[in-house]
Amino acid sequence: MGGRVLIDGSERRTFAMRSRVNWGVLGLLIERQGHGYDLFLRFQRTYGSLIEVPHQRPIYKALKALEERGLIEALPADAQPRQEPPQPKPRYRARAEAVPAYREWLIAQVTQERQQLELLALQVGALPPPDALVVVDHYERALLSEREQAPPALDRASVLARELAEHAKQLETGVALTWTTYTRAKLEAAIDAQAAPGASAKAAPAVDRVALR
Repeated sequence: MGGRVLIDGSERRTFAMRSRVNWGVLGLLIERQGHGYDLFLRFQRTYGSLIEVPHQRPIYKALKALEERGLIEALPADAQPRQEPPQPKPRYRARAEAVPAYREWLIAQVTQERQQLELLALQVGALPPPDALVVVDHYERALLSEREQAPPALDRASVLARELAEHAKQLETGVALTWTTYTRAKLEAAIDAQAAPGASAKAAPAVDRVALR
């Protein structure tokens, strides 16, 4: 999906950016300014395994992309904070255009994220029940493992964001676990029906794919 915003009197594309790293960096700069290495550390603390960045290169690539789109800018030399020893790399800040661009991108993500569990249900429903049950079991174990993991260290500017994220995670996990319980019961019933005496391949009831959604 593409979009355009007016920056310095000219149009530039913004929403065509597909990289979650780019948008993640922009969100961090909307919170507060920073330089490349600082953003790399904050990115890891904030997003953890949700958006994995094993080294600094994607962060600098994101900064370049965001600056080219006019969403961020390097601070002027006289606005750079004094440090000992001096910081050789520029610090960046979000421009006024960054907030509406980031907001619209997030709005576009809402529908996509909502559809993930429904998509999994449809794909699971395409498998024979025994194979589908294996997938559901793995999915449930992953959910339980994630719920038991300790939250990452809080970034000082992201306490509210982390609280909101943790609450969303608990709610989402609860819904997903409810779905796995329901789906397992449906799949086991389908397996039992197929194993019943006199059942044939043609007569075996299919998994209720509508109910699995």
